[in-house]
Amino acid sequence: MEQGQSKIEVEYGIDVTIVTFNDERIVDEEQIRELQESFGPIIEKNQDKELILNFINVKFMTSALLGLLVRVHKNVCESGGRLRLSNLDSNLRKVFEITQLTKVFEIS
Repeated sequence: MEQGQSKIEVEYGIDVTIVTFNDERIVDEEQIRELQESFGPIIEKNQDKELILNFINVKFMTSALLGLLVRVHKNVCESGGRLRLSNLDSNLRKVFEITQLTKVFEIS
């Protein structure tokens, strides 16, 4: 991915915020750190609304992203919101099933 190109796109609606990941592979610490920094203001602005994380472009991710997603889920819930993951490809969905995170996350 080119330097300076955003790793995510954010669409704010009335009752929902949609975050779409642009990277096909989310694998290194720098990517995770940038995503973590991006999510703070998004969650703050989202407050008691639904936050949808759109994985349409993602084909591979590390366990570090799973950890970040768990923290995002906790923060969203604490702010009165709801988190949903969408468009997980079959391999990513299997990771969530194996780690039993399907019990934590709403996946559509």
